[in-house]
Amino acid sequence: MGKARIILKSGKDQSVRRFHPWIFSGAIKKVHGNPEEGDIVEVFDNKENFLAVGHYQPGSIAVRILSFKNLMPDIDFFRNKIINAVNYRRSIGLFENPLTNVYRIVHAEGDNLPGLIIDYYDGVAVMQMHSVGMHRIRKEITAILCEVFGSRLTAVYDKSESTIPFMSGITPVNEFLYGDSDPVIVSENGYQFKVDWRTGQKTGFFIDQRENRKLLTDFTEGRNVLNMFGYTGGFSVYAMKNAALVHTVDTSSSAIELADENIKLNYGEDPRHKSFQVDAFRYLDGIDDQYNLIILDPPAFAKHNNVLGNALQGYKRLNMKAIERIKPGGFIFTFSCSQVVTKENFRKSVFAAAANTGRKIKIVYQMSQPPDHPVNIYHPESEYLKGLVIYVE
Repeated sequence: MGKARIILKSGKDQSVRRFHPWIFSGAIKKVHGNPEEGDIVEVFDNKENFLAVGHYQPGSIAVRILSFKNLMPDIDFFRNKIINAVNYRRSIGLFENPLTNVYRIVHAEGDNLPGLIIDYYDGVAVMQMHSVGMHRIRKEITAILCEVFGSRLTAVYDKSESTIPFMSGITPVNEFLYGDSDPVIVSENGYQFKVDWRTGQKTGFFIDQRENRKLLTDFTEGRNVLNMFGYTGGFSVYAMKNAALVHTVDTSSSAIELADENIKLNYGEDPRHKSFQVDAFRYLDGIDDQYNLIILDPPAFAKHNNVLGNALQGYKRLNMKAIERIKPGGFIFTFSCSQVVTKENFRKSVFAAAANTGRKIKIVYQMSQPPDHPVNIYHPESEYLKGLVIYVE
């Protein structure tokens, strides 16, 4: 039996013709066949002209497009895509950097492999599948990684338990698909971090903030630094290079423990650092003007457009508290990792926060994700990380 055919409504083919890799359920006119979640389907316009092939899944995003060419995405197809992703990272010098051995190998839509994330931690590849289609071929992807990396690869870990759509009926298990490994100590720009992919968020570490953490060190000389939503202390470790003091705040006790461990890995027992397990908003309420550099890197406030308004209010409230309480002449590194929040929306939230405080601010830098998290120009949603460095008079 051939592949199921997805027919789009009249006029709903324009985004596909602009190479956007998602087809939403509301654009579908009819479905020929009975595709199961994860099946490869063909997509046609209202006049049944071929448009694309992709993975099918019930829900808002009904098809994640793999190719706009009329072909069958077999294992050679995925092998070539992964090799292209690796070669791109080699071309930007990522693999040859002796100070960094943690980076992203595959960035979903950014590498034309929607639904697939692969991060590399000094020999251990950690995969997250965000579609059943990718989950079905996880063993084949593991074999491809072993081919590409050879002896450099010691283990492949599948951490898709929380990322496979819950409607699929599949109950994936976090497991090693190749080799085995305890948590590892990785190097990022010469700083050491313990990474535990079993218990950590995402694949174990927020690799996407690498260049922004590096930028932070240009601002921390002699300053009192507050790292809000500090998680495992990434920004705190960088700030400790030359700050007067660094405080890390997070609600998770396990994150705080790992943040303290990462500080010790790099600086030993250093009294300049203290950590606090407390709600971020509550902590900000009581700081007065103790700090002259604050980092705001909260988890995604919005994962869907239907809660976008609430998310923007959340960013406004958070930034307003920080702007109100930072010392004059201080800097704030503020971020949004919500895919549905645009750069413009985020800037407007920070602008509204500043206006409500009455304080004057300047935008010093605009930040995004590093080049191993490439942005697909046809998929603006892949530019998910937005950040500003602001100066508060």
